[in-house]
Amino acid sequence: MEKSAEIRTSSDEPAREVIASTSTSETPYAGPALPRWRFTCLCIGLSISLFMSLLDTTIIATALFTIGKDLRATSSVNWVALSYTLSYLGCAVIFARISDIIGRRNAYMSAVLIFLAFSLGCGFAKTIDQLIALRVLQGVGGSGLYSLTFVMLPEITPFNLTHIISSIAGMVVAMAGILGPLVGGLITDAPLGVVSVALFLLAWPGTDTTYMRHAQRRSWKQLDILGAILIIAASVLVVFAFQEAGLHPSNWKSALFIAPLLLGLLCYVLLYGWEVLVSKRWEERFATMFPLRLIHRRVYMGYVLVTLIAGFPYFMIIYSLPTRIQVVNGKSQLIAGLSLLPMVGTVAIASTVAGVINTKRNLIFPILLASAIFSTIGAATLSTLENVENVEAKIYGFQVFIGLGFGLMVSTTSIGGMLECQFRDNTVAQGIIAQVRVLGGSIGIAASTAILGVNEHRSLSNMVTSQQLATLQDSLPHMTPEQVHAVKQAYSDAFAESMKVCAALGGMGVLASLVCWRRNPVEFNVRRKEQIEEDRVRREGESGDRGCEWEWCGEGGAGREESLNLFCDTHFIVFKK
Repeated sequence: MEKSAEIRTSSDEPAREVIASTSTSETPYAGPALPRWRFTCLCIGLSISLFMSLLDTTIIATALFTIGKDLRATSSVNWVALSYTLSYLGCAVIFARISDIIGRRNAYMSAVLIFLAFSLGCGFAKTIDQLIALRVLQGVGGSGLYSLTFVMLPEITPFNLTHIISSIAGMVVAMAGILGPLVGGLITDAPLGVVSVALFLLAWPGTDTTYMRHAQRRSWKQLDILGAILIIAASVLVVFAFQEAGLHPSNWKSALFIAPLLLGLLCYVLLYGWEVLVSKRWEERFATMFPLRLIHRRVYMGYVLVTLIAGFPYFMIIYSLPTRIQVVNGKSQLIAGLSLLPMVGTVAIASTVAGVINTKRNLIFPILLASAIFSTIGAATLSTLENVENVEAKIYGFQVFIGLGFGLMVSTTSIGGMLECQFRDNTVAQGIIAQVRVLGGSIGIAASTAILGVNEHRSLSNMVTSQQLATLQDSLPHMTPEQVHAVKQAYSDAFAESMKVCAALGGMGVLASLVCWRRNPVEFNVRRKEQIEEDRVRREGESGDRGCEWEWCGEGGAGREESLNLFCDTHFIVFKK
């Protein structure tokens, strides 16, 4: 018979299970493991899916200026990007939760089909409104591919190969950034999607749970519908407010800005209140979108805050720098896309290095601190770019700092989220980190629109007509030299101001990283062994092989009756009969 342990923490240390075993088995449980061919095929298939969902981001980033010209909607073209990222961030956690109900395979296949169908639809869009609507639906599928990849990769990976997960994800993120500007027009979603689906279905182990570890299955009745609605409403309303305010300076004082912003903030307050209510009354009834036990974990919330801040400058640069190079320096869409290579290439290297380091030794705090410092330096130096005809060489070196900051953050927060959460919360914990990364980026895109709108009104209102601005790529060759210089100066100044905002946020990121400090950080290998034991106990409980009850209890709280409380080191260990 096995006795199980419930751990209570007297500090903010992550609750970790300790299993007191009386089993006669001499062979330690090594965790479920897929055959090598299945693992390889699934890794490739999931990586392709993640690649597809991210590729659309970088392709659109470099093509926005051209899309605005072709559809004659320069002022509202940023909604082509925002429509995708907003549905992306609004549905990331929801898809992760739904996968607990219908299963990983069914959720993944649904995401792939939605993504491919509406990617095809985007290709046939004739107006800006059609394209925006289709991008919203495409983003729903993309959010599933994004979040489910980060959920499933740890579940299918053998324990002895867990250290490579973050490196794989980081390299895929960077490759999407690199190849998007280069060959985005040569790669269509459909062929890649077929390869991804074929590999996934071929290697998926079905219902054989001996091959992989997974969270407890839920029912549709447990889906937190109200929490999902509040998350989507809060995210969309806040970003919408800043995006619309940037279209005209008078909007900053209008209800079009104030009302959505206040409603969005109210939705966040209501979401927290709902999570408190659920945790006190219906914790077992609902699979919440943002469990209160995660909110109360200081270090995990530090990771969330750092991720939110780091997404702001990265996405802002991804979308605003190519446009600046096309307008100010007069370069083509291809050259503008290639200019991002130093940043996205550095993301790949930094993410891989951070993943390897953190799986050998827990250096999450110093790495996140360095990440915030690099982002601050990169944004501050990019604000010094001038309005000159040729692309300044220093622009490539300055991007390296941004790439280091974002790359170090991506893999580090992913690993940190796994270390800080309970096994049952791993799905939603990874989904939240993925979601706030895109939320920060969406706010960054909206902020760049707002800053550009203010500069255009301030510098160009008396020199260039609104019609000329709406069709800038067509009208620029026909403007007078004074008008051309004024337009270029406005775009140059807007980018510089955007980078100053990013630098200020980078300083806040440095402060936020201090929240992630821990006196005794949990080592990756130690946490991995604990997860092996947790997985074993859960499996034995599901199969009815053990006669005792095991559960996580989180931090603090009184023990139940008929429990033996032992205080060991900094933890209360509760052995339940």
